[in-house]
Amino acid sequence: FAFLQLLQDHNGFEDYGPDRDSMRVTAFLDIPGQDNMPPLARLEKYAFSENIFNRQIVARGLLDVLRDFSNNEEDFLTVMEIVVRLAEDTEPTVRTELMEQIPPIAVFLQESRSDFPVVLSEYLTPIVVRYLTDPNNQVRKSSQEVLLILLEQDLISQHDIENKVCPVLLALSAPDGDDEYKAEAANLICKLVSVLSKSTVERLLLPRFCELCGDGKFFQVRKVCATNFGDICHAVGQEATEKFLIPKFFELCSDSVWGMRKACAECFMAVSYSASPEVRRAQLSPLFIKLISDPCRWVRQAAFQSLGPFISTFANPSRAGLYIREDGTLSIRPPAQDLDSDLPSGAPCAGSMPVGTGDLQRVVSSDGLKADSVEDSALAGAELTRLSPATSASLKLPAGSDLPIHSLPGPGSSTCPEGPEDVFNNFIYWRTPLPDISKDLELLLSEAGPQEEGCSRPETVQHSCVARSEIQKVLDSLQEHLMNDPDVQAQVQVLSAALRATQLDSVIEPEHEGAEGRNEGSVSAPSPAPDSPTALSASSAQKEPSEPRILRSTVSDIIPQPLLDQYVSMTDPARAQTVDIDIAKHCAYSLPGVALTLGRQNWHCLRDTYETLASDVQWKVRRTLAFSIHELAVILGDQLTAADLVPVFNGFLKDLDEVRIGILKHLYDFLKLLHEDKRREYLYQLQEFVVTNNSRNWRFRYELAEQLILILELYNPNDVHDYLMHIALKLCADKVSEVRWISFKLVVAILQKFSSHSESALGLSFISELIIRFRHCTKWVGRQAFAFICQAVADEECIPVEQFVEHLLPGLLSLASDPVPNVRVLLAKALRQTLLEKAYLRNAGNPHLQVVEETVLALQSDRDPDVSFFATLEPKCRGTADV
Repeated sequence: FAFLQLLQDHNGFEDYGPDRDSMRVTAFLDIPGQDNMPPLARLEKYAFSENIFNRQIVARGLLDVLRDFSNNEEDFLTVMEIVVRLAEDTEPTVRTELMEQIPPIAVFLQESRSDFPVVLSEYLTPIVVRYLTDPNNQVRKSSQEVLLILLEQDLISQHDIENKVCPVLLALSAPDGDDEYKAEAANLICKLVSVLSKSTVERLLLPRFCELCGDGKFFQVRKVCATNFGDICHAVGQEATEKFLIPKFFELCSDSVWGMRKACAECFMAVSYSASPEVRRAQLSPLFIKLISDPCRWVRQAAFQSLGPFISTFANPSRAGLYIREDGTLSIRPPAQDLDSDLPSGAPCAGSMPVGTGDLQRVVSSDGLKADSVEDSALAGAELTRLSPATSASLKLPAGSDLPIHSLPGPGSSTCPEGPEDVFNNFIYWRTPLPDISKDLELLLSEAGPQEEGCSRPETVQHSCVARSEIQKVLDSLQEHLMNDPDVQAQVQVLSAALRATQLDSVIEPEHEGAEGRNEGSVSAPSPAPDSPTALSASSAQKEPSEPRILRSTVSDIIPQPLLDQYVSMTDPARAQTVDIDIAKHCAYSLPGVALTLGRQNWHCLRDTYETLASDVQWKVRRTLAFSIHELAVILGDQLTAADLVPVFNGFLKDLDEVRIGILKHLYDFLKLLHEDKRREYLYQLQEFVVTNNSRNWRFRYELAEQLILILELYNPNDVHDYLMHIALKLCADKVSEVRWISFKLVVAILQKFSSHSESALGLSFISELIIRFRHCTKWVGRQAFAFICQAVADEECIPVEQFVEHLLPGLLSLASDPVPNVRVLLAKALRQTLLEKAYLRNAGNPHLQVVEETVLALQSDRDPDVSFFATLEPKCRGTADV
């Protein structure tokens, strides 16, 4: 510090030094010196001193100077003129110091001056823009950082950005410009697009960006463009992306530098979001497959990491019967209104249940229908076609939107009384009901999309064509499992009969319409064309199990099959050796997005992959699945969750704590999706969460208490009393105070549960347990916990007042004689800040008021100062003094 001290002694900085941190940087302005100059004159003198250190000090202290002189307009303008002149300093360190002060100065001026936009535009913005072309690298870097800060805080006007910033960036990024300047300008151009309007970006920056993407001299320029390609696509929109940017993206993906191709793979999802479904499928998908098979391992690694996110851009949440809330969370779509009213009055009575169209197979089999007779199969198939026009128009597979699908009642279901008109009638069952033509149904029909070729017929036949095509898709999806599952074979026969029924509907002659009592086997359909849906159905139903059809038509309608094949291969151990050792983790991370894209009806495509990941030897892979299992349960629905996710969930319950914490954090979200019977199976297993591999892992038990507060609503009071109550008592006695505090809230929630369900006996049993375990506890921590519980119960009023004063209040007041001051402190807080504020105790005639007041008076004269303090503390000070 000798040099610094010498400068101070020589130039009058006696009161400013490294040991005077509390002093203002410009404190020298307040010290009268030998020159007898006013402060502003002294500032100007030091700002243009020959000593570099003086000029640095002035630049560093400009914010303090402006605070002192901004009230006087003339002084303020003088200071700003000094700033402009200081910006022309020849010393790079001074210019860098000045640039670092501009953001806080801009914020101060914005808060203190009404003419801030003018001041910023005339004085500060030109300095920042000029420094973008500064020959010194450090000054340029500082100006770029400052520019981005000002843009992020929206301090620079759009006019200045277009007329002052953009021209400089376009000049720096000109084809004949310096390569280093060009790369820096390209990076700033990519940042600017987020603050400019779409039209401005297309007019000013998009042409230059396209030129930079093809810059052949300096690969760093292309690297910047590739890294930020997704942001540019998002800024200009779909039309400009497909017209100008996609061709450039193809060039970058074929670049000779592997780093370029890697950057393209990393931003592939963002580019895909800005493209239309047609371009995404026809152009981007083959391009991505090319990146996945790139000869460079780093490119393949980045491509596989982006594979799941890229597949998710094909997603339509309505396929899985889901929707995305405004906050971005995934939720189950509310069931549509029952469509029974759409059925004709003469139709046979049938039960209905809201299910997803992806679960069409489940509807047929869940009602106990078997394929033992052709007639039964035909009846079931008829119900699938006997949908209202609105339902038929909305039914699109593989979509899974939740619409009520009417199905025959099971053997145990009640049916309508059979009258003469209710006897089986071939015409009634095989014929699509005449629709009630209205504008609403016309709108629904138009939303169903283009119809199958050859279905441009009268309206009744159109609905039949829609149903026929949808049933055919379901049949295709079942072919893969035809050989291994007898139930699937039965479903295929049922749906094949339904498909033939819809064909009959379109060709039936008038003379056959009055026939009754015919079964499906007595109707002879004309020979269909070889490529017709009926021919495909008949051939598939007659195929031997040794010739299953691969599920490509259904999945290919959603995503290209090669993408799915590559995604499924990510669990191959060979991939870990040739691509990335963490490739399985990336696969697990993106699996919910891929499942959402395919929809629950195509879950079997991912089932084996999920099971492989769930049994992976790396705990990080299993941990990733554990954190997302609740989201996957929402996507798959209750039946698939019970069949495929529950076994995995059970395995995670016995896994490492690092894996168990994943399911614990979303335990409530998962359990609420299960049926009540399946949910009750986990009541006993919840106790296992109390025990951890490491007893010091208290956050695990804290999370358990938080989840139990939510889980209470899923179980009845008896289950809460028999299982969850004991877990709460264990957590209340935990060694870690944070766990105990959250557990006290759990106790309050349990008492509230009993009280709201009028289970006073269960509530009294719990209160008795609390008194035994905590009021009479030999450790002072237990007695302190009792005082806190009583305070929380009184504060939340979770039990009737009569129960509180009869069972809890006597034990609470008896703590006044506790030998441990910490217990008496909490007692004083409970009485003074909570109980005495309750209306029940404030009544003059209340017999318990006098006892409470006497206890408070005794605590006010307690020998411990903390006890007496809280006993005399006014309730209004509770928020600041509560500890």
